[in-house]
Amino acid sequence: MSDADAALAVIGGTGVYQLDGLDIERSVPARDTPWGMPSAAVTAGRYAGRRVLFLARHGAQHTLAPHQVNYRANLWLLHELGARAVLGINSVGGIRADLPPRTLAVPDQLIDYTWGRAGTYGGEQGRPVAHIDFASPYSESLRQRLFAAARRASIDLREGGSYGCTQGPRLESAAEIERLRRDGCTMVGMTGMPEAALARELGIDYACLAVVANWAAGCDPNPHPVTLQEVQMHVRTAGAGIAPLLRALLEAG
Repeated sequence: MSDADAALAVIGGTGVYQLDGLDIERSVPARDTPWGMPSAAVTAGRYAGRRVLFLARHGAQHTLAPHQVNYRANLWLLHELGARAVLGINSVGGIRADLPPRTLAVPDQLIDYTWGRAGTYGGEQGRPVAHIDFASPYSESLRQRLFAAARRASIDLREGGSYGCTQGPRLESAAEIERLRRDGCTMVGMTGMPEAALARELGIDYACLAVVANWAAGCDPNPHPVTLQEVQMHVRTAGAGIAPLLRALLEAG
Protein backbone atom coordinates (compact mmCIF):
# COMPACT_ATOMS: atom_id res chain seq x y z
CA MET A 1 0.00 0.00 0.00
CA SER A 2 1.39 3.41 -0.98
CA ASP A 3 1.99 6.32 1.37
CA ALA A 4 -0.89 8.11 -0.34
CA ASP A 5 -3.20 5.40 0.98
CA ALA A 6 -1.88 5.64 4.53
CA ALA A 7 -4.65 6.24 7.03
CA LEU A 8 -5.27 7.34 10.56
CA ALA A 9 -7.05 4.63 12.53
CA VAL A 10 -9.22 5.40 15.53
CA ILE A 11 -9.93 2.67 18.06
CA GLY A 12 -13.02 3.50 20.07
CA GLY A 13 -13.30 2.49 23.70
CA THR A 14 -16.21 2.32 26.13
CA GLY A 15 -19.02 4.55 24.91
CA VAL A 16 -17.40 5.23 21.52
CA TYR A 17 -18.83 2.70 19.08
CA GLN A 18 -18.91 4.87 15.97
CA LEU A 19 -17.07 7.91 14.70
CA ASP A 20 -19.40 10.87 14.35
CA GLY A 21 -18.71 12.87 11.22
CA LEU A 22 -17.06 10.03 9.30
CA ASP A 23 -18.13 9.96 5.65
CA ILE A 24 -18.39 6.18 5.40
CA GLU A 25 -17.19 4.57 2.18
CA ARG A 26 -17.24 0.91 3.16
CA SER A 27 -17.30 -1.53 6.01
CA VAL A 28 -14.57 -4.16 6.12
CA PRO A 29 -16.04 -7.24 7.84
CA ALA A 30 -14.14 -8.72 10.75
CA ARG A 31 -11.97 -11.40 9.21
CA ASP A 32 -9.55 -13.98 10.44
CA THR A 33 -5.96 -12.79 10.81
CA PRO A 34 -2.83 -14.78 11.69
CA TRP A 35 -3.71 -13.82 15.27
CA GLY A 36 -7.40 -14.65 15.24
CA MET A 37 -10.50 -12.50 14.86
CA PRO A 38 -10.56 -8.76 15.58
CA SER A 39 -13.17 -7.15 17.81
CA ALA A 40 -15.45 -5.90 15.04
CA ALA A 41 -15.74 -4.78 11.45
CA VAL A 42 -13.61 -1.81 10.43
CA THR A 43 -15.43 1.24 9.10
CA ALA A 44 -13.46 3.04 6.39
CA GLY A 45 -14.19 6.50 5.10
CA ARG A 46 -13.16 10.14 4.88
CA TYR A 47 -12.91 12.68 7.64
CA ALA A 48 -11.97 16.24 6.73
CA GLY A 49 -10.96 14.82 3.36
CA ARG A 50 -8.51 12.35 4.89
CA ARG A 51 -8.69 8.57 4.93
CA VAL A 52 -9.77 7.28 8.35
CA LEU A 53 -10.43 3.80 9.73
CA PHE A 54 -12.54 3.09 12.80
CA LEU A 55 -12.71 -0.02 14.99
CA ALA A 56 -14.75 -0.54 18.17
CA ARG A 57 -12.32 -2.12 20.65
CA HIS A 58 -14.96 -3.90 22.73
CA GLY A 59 -17.11 -4.91 19.75
CA ALA A 60 -20.12 -3.13 18.30
CA GLN A 61 -22.28 -4.12 21.30
CA HIS A 62 -19.56 -3.85 23.98
CA THR A 63 -19.41 -7.60 24.49
CA LEU A 64 -15.65 -7.97 25.01
CA ALA A 65 -14.12 -7.38 28.43
CA PRO A 66 -10.70 -5.67 28.46
CA HIS A 67 -8.79 -8.93 28.93
CA GLN A 68 -10.82 -10.61 26.15
CA VAL A 69 -10.02 -8.06 23.44
CA ASN A 70 -7.82 -9.54 20.70
CA TYR A 71 -5.42 -6.60 20.57
CA ARG A 72 -3.07 -8.40 18.20
CA ALA A 73 -5.77 -9.05 15.61
CA ASN A 74 -7.11 -5.49 15.91
CA LEU A 75 -3.77 -3.81 15.26
CA TRP A 76 -2.80 -6.33 12.58
CA LEU A 77 -5.97 -5.74 10.55
CA LEU A 78 -5.71 -1.95 10.84
CA HIS A 79 -2.09 -2.14 9.69
CA GLU A 80 -3.09 -4.35 6.75
CA LEU A 81 -5.70 -1.77 5.77
CA GLY A 82 -3.11 1.00 5.66
CA ALA A 83 -3.09 2.51 9.13
CA ARG A 84 0.22 4.21 9.82
CA ALA A 85 -1.01 6.10 12.88
CA VAL A 86 -3.50 4.98 15.53
CA LEU A 87 -5.41 7.09 18.03
CA GLY A 88 -6.67 4.91 20.87
CA ILE A 89 -9.66 6.39 22.68
CA ASN A 90 -9.67 5.05 26.23
CA SER A 91 -12.17 5.69 29.02
CA VAL A 92 -10.27 6.20 32.27
CA GLY A 93 -10.69 7.08 35.91
CA GLY A 94 -9.11 10.31 37.04
CA ILE A 95 -6.54 10.11 39.84
CA ARG A 96 -4.87 13.52 39.59
CA ALA A 97 -6.95 16.40 40.92
CA ASP A 98 -7.06 18.24 37.58
CA LEU A 99 -8.45 15.21 35.74
CA PRO A 100 -12.12 15.18 36.79
CA PRO A 101 -14.88 13.42 34.87
CA ARG A 102 -15.62 14.84 31.39
CA THR A 103 -11.97 15.79 30.83
CA LEU A 104 -9.99 14.88 27.71
CA ALA A 105 -6.30 14.15 28.26
CA VAL A 106 -3.28 12.75 26.47
CA PRO A 107 -0.83 10.75 28.64
CA ASP A 108 2.87 10.53 27.90
CA GLN A 109 3.72 7.46 30.02
CA LEU A 110 2.13 4.23 31.20
CA ILE A 111 2.57 1.46 33.74
CA ASP A 112 1.23 -1.98 32.87
CA TYR A 113 -0.44 -3.93 35.70
CA THR A 114 -2.20 -6.45 33.44
CA TRP A 115 -1.43 -10.14 33.22
CA GLY A 116 -2.09 -13.04 30.85
CA ARG A 117 -2.71 -10.91 27.76
CA ALA A 118 -1.05 -11.76 24.44
CA GLY A 119 1.26 -8.77 24.29
CA THR A 120 3.66 -9.38 21.41
CA TYR A 121 3.81 -10.66 17.87
CA GLY A 122 7.28 -12.07 18.48
CA GLY A 123 8.18 -15.62 19.36
CA GLU A 124 5.27 -17.18 17.47
CA GLN A 125 4.73 -18.35 13.88
CA GLY A 126 8.43 -18.10 13.18
CA ARG A 127 8.62 -14.42 14.05
CA PRO A 128 11.69 -13.31 16.01
CA VAL A 129 11.31 -12.09 19.58
CA ALA A 130 10.77 -8.32 19.53
CA HIS A 131 12.69 -6.24 22.07
CA ILE A 132 11.19 -2.85 21.23
CA ASP A 133 12.37 0.41 22.77
CA PHE A 134 9.42 1.41 24.95
CA ALA A 135 10.95 4.16 27.08
CA SER A 136 8.45 6.57 25.52
CA PRO A 137 5.38 4.40 24.89
CA TYR A 138 3.48 7.00 22.88
CA SER A 139 4.43 8.78 19.68
CA GLU A 140 5.56 12.25 20.73
CA SER A 141 4.94 13.69 17.28
CA LEU A 142 1.33 12.47 17.29
CA ARG A 143 0.84 13.74 20.83
CA GLN A 144 2.06 17.20 19.88
CA ARG A 145 -0.18 17.21 16.81
CA LEU A 146 -3.13 16.51 19.12
CA PHE A 147 -2.24 19.39 21.41
CA ALA A 148 -1.81 21.72 18.44
CA ALA A 149 -5.18 20.61 17.05
CA ALA A 150 -6.82 21.20 20.43
CA ARG A 151 -5.49 24.77 20.50
CA ARG A 152 -6.83 25.45 17.00
CA ALA A 153 -10.24 23.99 17.91
CA SER A 154 -10.35 25.70 21.35
CA ILE A 155 -10.66 22.36 23.13
CA ASP A 156 -9.37 21.89 26.66
CA LEU A 157 -6.96 18.97 26.26
CA ARG A 158 -4.91 18.16 29.35
CA GLU A 159 -1.38 16.81 29.61
CA GLY A 160 -2.39 13.53 31.14
CA GLY A 161 0.78 12.19 32.76
CA SER A 162 0.94 8.44 33.35
CA TYR A 163 -1.74 5.90 32.46
CA GLY A 164 -1.96 2.91 34.81
CA CYS A 165 -3.41 -0.09 32.98
CA THR A 166 -5.22 -2.59 35.22
CA GLN A 167 -6.74 -5.97 34.37
CA GLY A 168 -10.43 -5.23 34.88
CA PRO A 169 -13.23 -5.59 34.14
CA ARG A 170 -14.03 -4.62 37.73
CA LEU A 171 -13.12 -1.16 38.94
CA GLU A 172 -10.22 -0.82 41.36
CA SER A 173 -10.32 -0.67 45.15
CA ALA A 174 -9.35 2.54 46.93
CA ALA A 175 -6.19 0.82 48.19
CA GLU A 176 -5.24 -0.18 44.67
CA ILE A 177 -5.69 3.38 43.44
CA GLU A 178 -3.56 4.65 46.32
CA ARG A 179 -0.86 2.24 45.19
CA LEU A 180 -1.16 3.52 41.62
CA ARG A 181 -0.90 7.09 42.89
CA ARG A 182 2.29 6.23 44.78
CA ASP A 183 3.63 4.64 41.59
CA GLY A 184 3.07 7.92 39.76
CA CYS A 185 -0.12 7.12 37.84
CA THR A 186 -2.41 10.06 37.16
CA MET A 187 -5.22 8.08 35.49
CA VAL A 188 -6.32 4.47 35.38
CA GLY A 189 -7.79 2.39 32.57
CA MET A 190 -8.02 -1.22 31.41
CA THR A 191 -7.21 -1.20 27.68
CA GLY A 192 -4.03 0.83 27.17
CA MET A 193 -1.90 -2.31 27.07
CA PRO A 194 -0.84 -4.28 25.14
CA GLU A 195 -2.31 -2.01 22.44
CA ALA A 196 0.46 0.59 22.66
CA ALA A 197 3.25 -1.99 22.59
CA LEU A 198 1.77 -3.89 19.65
CA ALA A 199 1.50 -0.68 17.65
CA ARG A 200 5.17 -0.04 18.36
CA GLU A 201 6.10 -3.52 17.12
CA LEU A 202 4.26 -2.84 13.86
CA GLY A 203 5.93 0.55 13.41
CA ILE A 204 2.65 2.44 13.88
CA ASP A 205 2.59 5.86 15.53
CA TYR A 206 0.27 5.52 18.53
CA ALA A 207 -1.25 7.97 21.00
CA CYS A 208 -3.93 7.66 23.66
CA LEU A 209 -6.83 10.09 23.89
CA ALA A 210 -8.14 9.51 27.41
CA VAL A 211 -11.76 10.32 28.19
CA VAL A 212 -12.16 10.70 31.95
CA ALA A 213 -15.37 8.84 32.74
CA ASN A 214 -15.26 8.87 36.54
CA TRP A 215 -13.08 9.62 39.53
CA ALA A 216 -10.89 6.67 40.45
CA ALA A 217 -11.74 5.03 43.78
CA GLY A 218 -10.97 7.30 46.73
CA CYS A 219 -10.35 10.37 44.54
CA ASP A 220 -13.85 11.84 44.32
CA PRO A 221 -14.20 14.98 46.46
CA ASN A 222 -17.88 13.99 46.86
CA PRO A 223 -17.67 10.19 47.24
CA HIS A 224 -20.52 8.09 45.87
CA PRO A 225 -20.83 4.70 44.12
CA VAL A 226 -19.88 4.75 40.44
CA THR A 227 -22.74 3.70 38.15
CA LEU A 228 -22.66 2.69 34.50
CA GLN A 229 -25.23 5.37 33.71
CA GLU A 230 -23.02 8.08 35.20
CA VAL A 231 -19.96 6.81 33.34
CA GLN A 232 -21.85 6.77 30.04
CA MET A 233 -23.11 10.31 30.65
CA HIS A 234 -19.60 11.61 31.32
CA VAL A 235 -18.22 9.84 28.24
CA ARG A 236 -20.96 11.30 26.04
CA THR A 237 -20.33 14.80 27.35
CA ALA A 238 -16.54 14.65 27.02
CA GLY A 239 -16.85 12.77 23.75
CA ALA A 240 -18.46 15.80 22.14
CA GLY A 241 -14.95 17.22 21.86
CA ILE A 242 -13.57 14.24 19.92
CA ALA A 243 -15.08 15.16 16.53
CA PRO A 244 -13.79 18.77 16.39
CA LEU A 245 -10.42 17.65 17.75
CA LEU A 246 -10.12 14.96 15.09
CA ARG A 247 -11.20 17.38 12.37
CA ALA A 248 -8.58 19.94 13.43
CA LEU A 249 -5.94 17.19 13.55
CA LEU A 250 -6.70 15.95 10.04
CA GLU A 251 -7.15 19.37 8.47
CA ALA A 252 -3.60 20.21 9.56
CA GLY A 253 -2.31 17.24 7.56
